[in-house]
Amino acid sequence: MKRRRGIYLLPNLFTTAGLFAGFYGIVSAMNSQFESAAIAIFIAMVMDGMDGRIARLTNTQSDFGVEYDSLSDMISFGLAPSLIMYQWVLSGMGKLGWLAAFVYTASTALRLARFNTQAASEDKRFFQGLPSPAAAALLAGMIWLGETQEYVDVENLAICAFLLTVIAGILMVSNIRFHSLKQIDFKGRVPFVRILLLVLLFVFIASEPPLVLFSIALVYAISGPVMTLLSIRKHRAARKLQESSDKQS
Repeated sequence: MKRRRGIYLLPNLFTTAGLFAGFYGIVSAMNSQFESAAIAIFIAMVMDGMDGRIARLTNTQSDFGVEYDSLSDMISFGLAPSLIMYQWVLSGMGKLGWLAAFVYTASTALRLARFNTQAASEDKRFFQGLPSPAAAALLAGMIWLGETQEYVDVENLAICAFLLTVIAGILMVSNIRFHSLKQIDFKGRVPFVRILLLVLLFVFIASEPPLVLFSIALVYAISGPVMTLLSIRKHRAARKLQESSDKQS
């Protein structure tokens, strides 16, 4: 008798929840509920961070899950943030506004396609290019922060949003390396102080969620170029030292 094929429910349930959050963010933006839309993107990030780890912990990885997760990421971290940002402030810039949103969306698609084709050979300690959830956090964080702070200078806000959207897209398709958190062992034992630090982190985020989350996303986005520049500087110094020693000898 032919064996029936199926899909694993648990990890794909979290993937579906992330997809739902991204879709809900788009609907909220269409109804001018931008704070809810931004929060929905962060919820999608949490779901995206859980589905893969749950699949590995429960040994329920599958090719279907990988493809479904990638398509969900395209909606939640590519299409949704760009459309929400466009509805929020970029629409006032006319053609430049929707072109910036398209650059971000296309960059997300390219970033995900490159990741899928290089996943087997990629160094697990680093990401090549800014991860799409981190890029989405930049856009969603700015929107959430802007809604809570009630900025009145719409023109300057639109320029900042335009630059952030385009730069986030460029960083996603760049060759700049960003640290990965995939090496964290969730099954192993940890010192008690790490649990305390985790509690303090939650308290810190809860004190001012829009500002803290946007700041974390911004620092992470900056860390890649800074790390790359420091690495280039280190290699140049080592090369000069080598050339100097060769001349002396």
